[in-house]
Amino acid sequence: MSTSYEAAGVDIAAGERAVDLMKSRVARSRRPEVVDDASGFAGLFDVSALLRYERPLLATSTDGVGTKVDLARRLGVYDTIGHDLVGMVIDDLAVCGAEPLFMTDYIACGKVVPERIADIVGGIADACALAGCALVGGETAEHPGLLEPDEFDLAGAGTGVVEAGALLGPERVKPGDAVIAMASSGIHSNGYSLVRHILATTGLTLESQPAELTATLGEELLTPTRVYAKDCLALIDGAAVRAFAHITGGGLAANLARSLPATADAALRRSSWTVPPIFEVLRNAGNVQTADMDKTFNMGVGMAAIVSADTADAALRLLNDRDVPSWILGEITPGTGKAFLA
Repeated sequence: MSTSYEAAGVDIAAGERAVDLMKSRVARSRRPEVVDDASGFAGLFDVSALLRYERPLLATSTDGVGTKVDLARRLGVYDTIGHDLVGMVIDDLAVCGAEPLFMTDYIACGKVVPERIADIVGGIADACALAGCALVGGETAEHPGLLEPDEFDLAGAGTGVVEAGALLGPERVKPGDAVIAMASSGIHSNGYSLVRHILATTGLTLESQPAELTATLGEELLTPTRVYAKDCLALIDGAAVRAFAHITGGGLAANLARSLPATADAALRRSSWTVPPIFEVLRNAGNVQTADMDKTFNMGVGMAAIVSADTADAALRLLNDRDVPSWILGEITPGTGKAFLA
């Protein structure tokens, strides 16, 4: 009795169909430096442009979207989850001041459904175009028996470049600097294990629409991550930026503390912003304590910038002109490398 790869659950033809469907959208993220590799085994990028740098540093980052993919699966919405991946990967590069150059992705699934894979990758490519980087390659792997046919996971890696002398970070931060908040578009991609726990243990469902929200809970939870890379680069050109902090897992204070020297603190004011309704819905439904909310979610702040106080107003004008709601979140004070919300 003979058997085959297809009998084992792997459909090579479906994978090839997915590649055909995604090609046009991937092309939208192309940069001039991308070089075609006829074999398709590798993504090629012409780095001769880096000769204009005195001492170019390559920056790299890798991440996934976590358990938010489960909500995308349950709702059957696949064209936004790629934005989340780009936000998680590429905006980490922006923290050190790096210009994103290119990205690759990896999708593992129980069964290749070409249209679904094309939607996922198309979302990645669209967000790469927003961030100014090229999607130069990726891989889709079918894992029958390990994942259910409708299950998938998503990860990626990105590379950027920054001039060594322009590298941002804690060593540039000093007391008197201003901390600027950039609004998140929602929960972004962190804290979804807690979200799923709340859904499983309370009366909330993805179809619920609490009075505080203007959409269903599912729609609100799938709001794609805001991609800040180009906004951060523009801010570097328009203000004296000392450091950035990408507000992901761990919350606002913990992530901002990573961008502080051991001799300074960040004093942050809760009164400086109104927490978006989605967070209050989750807090109240799950009876989640403030400390747990703070260390799990971004609470409405997706990226923070530390700038010299005399350029703070210019920074706010620049960000708001770019349709990134922003405000003065606090200031840097003498201290021991901690961030405090009060």
